[in-house]
Amino acid sequence: MAAEKLYDSIIIGAGPGGLQAAIYLGRYNRRVLLIDRGGGRTSHALHIENFLTQKKIPGREIISLGIEQARSFHVEIVKGTVTNIVKDQHFEVSAEEEKYPSRFVIVSSGATENLPPIENIHKFFGDSFFTCIDCDGYRTTGKKLVVVGNSLHTVHLALAMREMYTEDVTLMLYTMTVPTVYLEELEENGIRIAGGRPKRLVGDSRLEGIEMEDGGIVACEVVMSNFGYKLNDSFLNTLHLKKDSDNFKYATSRSFESSCDGLYIVGPLSGNDQAIIAAGEGALVAIELKKRLLEQ
Repeated sequence: MAAEKLYDSIIIGAGPGGLQAAIYLGRYNRRVLLIDRGGGRTSHALHIENFLTQKKIPGREIISLGIEQARSFHVEIVKGTVTNIVKDQHFEVSAEEEKYPSRFVIVSSGATENLPPIENIHKFFGDSFFTCIDCDGYRTTGKKLVVVGNSLHTVHLALAMREMYTEDVTLMLYTMTVPTVYLEELEENGIRIAGGRPKRLVGDSRLEGIEMEDGGIVACEVVMSNFGYKLNDSFLNTLHLKKDSDNFKYATSRSFESSCDGLYIVGPLSGNDQAIIAAGEGALVAIELKKRLLEQ
């Protein structure tokens, strides 16, 4: 056992939701442990522009400042990967061959992007290659855009980008054929359809286009990728938690409590995938735990 003391709450993931919950619980003078494996999606965001009071801030800075703030309220923070959670009288969280006991658990472990197999993505990721319309759609305004994906949702995304951000849109689907019912609407909106499979992003200091497998180049300044994401949730498997109607995200109450009493889930595992929303959810859960801990 890594610690004899029983934590009031263990928080998994030092993203905006987990850190905000840690700060609140730390300010309640509760015994809090935050376990983080590092390298989350927020820390990889080059520019976050939709967080209140922050005109533009790197995600890594939000995380580092949040960790510093949580520590100032005596939150214990350890680096590690959580592998399992069991519940008997209390929760037991396993990470890096250690086991930590806690009355409550808050899961804020986030998700990982599904990126297409296109060369040079990481060279342009977050600067001109984007994956989230809510986070970065605005940064495509007035630019030559390619929307790439392989689902009907990708077609809808291309139309949405055309309506809100730029008139210069090319739709690129991997293997899917655009349904006939959408062809006229795409044409009316001036959205081009590019055939073939993309191979690599090309450009030196800035993105200039996408090289296709046949050697052709589709010119563009920005790309919006639409392949979704996978949840960082393997450590929850043994709890058999209830999920939503799509069997993807976790079903929670209005206070973000899962079907396992005392285990709360915030962020993209249960709701919207936005840093500022996850932070609000973390604060709400912490306030809920304050009440429950006082009742105990």
